[in-house]
Amino acid sequence: MREPDRIIRLKTVLFRTGLTRSTLYRKIAEGTFPAQIKISVNGAGWQESEIDCWVADPIRWQPKDKAARPDGTPSI
Repeated sequence: MREPDRIIRLKTVLFRTGLTRSTLYRKIAEGTFPAQIKISVNGAGWQESEIDCWVADPIRWQPKDKAARPDGTPSI
């Protein structure tokens, strides 16, 4: 059975990616890094699987909603 996707916090994301906080937020604004998800009123985190995908291939990473179809056309 597959484990559920974990939510990781900012410190862990910065450690895994090697990015600075300002670079991370700039990349989120540019759409070249996974956006955080709200987990409470004052808390946010990232899906571990999204961060793992970005670390594996940061150049080709795309948000799930903009990922291309197998035939190369963007999904709508």
